[in-house]
Amino acid sequence: MSGSKIAAIDTRMYKEARSASAIVENQLRENSSLVQRIGELLRDRKPQVVLTCARGSSDHAATYGKYLIETFAGIPTASFAPSVSSIYSAKQNMQGAVFLALSQSGASPDLLVSAKAARQAGALVIALVNVVDSPLAELADEVVPLHAGAETSVAATKSYIATLTALAQLVAAWTRNDKLVDALTELPAQLAEAKDLDWQAAVDALTEARNFFVIGRGLGLGIAQEAALKFKETAGLHAESYSAAEVRHGPMAIVDAGFPVLLFTQDDATRTGVDAVVQDFSARDAVVLVAGKSYDCAVNLPSVEGVYAATAPIVLIQSFYIMVNALAVARGYDPDSPPHLRKVTETL
Repeated sequence: MSGSKIAAIDTRMYKEARSASAIVENQLRENSSLVQRIGELLRDRKPQVVLTCARGSSDHAATYGKYLIETFAGIPTASFAPSVSSIYSAKQNMQGAVFLALSQSGASPDLLVSAKAARQAGALVIALVNVVDSPLAELADEVVPLHAGAETSVAATKSYIATLTALAQLVAAWTRNDKLVDALTELPAQLAEAKDLDWQAAVDALTEARNFFVIGRGLGLGIAQEAALKFKETAGLHAESYSAAEVRHGPMAIVDAGFPVLLFTQDDATRTGVDAVVQDFSARDAVVLVAGKSYDCAVNLPSVEGVYAATAPIVLIQSFYIMVNALAVARGYDPDSPPHLRKVTETL
């Protein structure tokens, strides 16, 4: 531990995470005509496949994007490995593909090489980026700005939420799905409510923890991946993320009495499977923390009521960020300055 004495409400991470509702409100307004134009372009192009390319938190956002695109647009979506271009220099045929490059900084060398190679291979390159004058933005065919502003804490919070929202707004414009469009209009107010929910029960349960699982499924899997990363980088706590479907294929074997588990759930067709996993963990006397639904056998973390399933993960991760910041401080860490990390990681 770092021995940090900083108060949880004084960290940059806390302040940046709490700014997300205002950022999303501005982002939705500023990008409205832009995403409508890109949505029309995508309908005209009728892509056969979508490839996402990202690292870290942006890659977890891409997981959310995959489920959005596959469920709303019906287009197969896969993660492109940057090393294929940056290390192996392998040539790809991307005719008829859309290449979504997601990056807060727009400066990671391997993403730049991959995006350039994708464009040369015939893909339509769309960059979701916070720094609009970045190298990635310059080489993309289309740019969707995140409008998150400068993010000084090493841990991404507001830029992650802005990336999720940009993906949802883009898919809504592409598919012209009225439910998703309506859900986005309600999102800023829901984020504002979510940032004030009391998740102290999770802080209490996890302050002395050493290992645990974070579980999501479908549209919620990406935030489970993001939460596991944030536990590691801000609170020095080892967490592994799993789909509610996959955790029963092996990882469940190490769960016994007192083992902590955090589950995210949204009100869609994945709920039945999550219900079964909650019961399985409870039967093993695990410490089961759940966000998104209440269970008699779990520690229930409060969530905003009536959120549309496709945007529920965005609202849940807002509450999570406030909690994990407090957990880091409770464990003696400074979440703004994780050891051995820096804001932009340059890999090739």
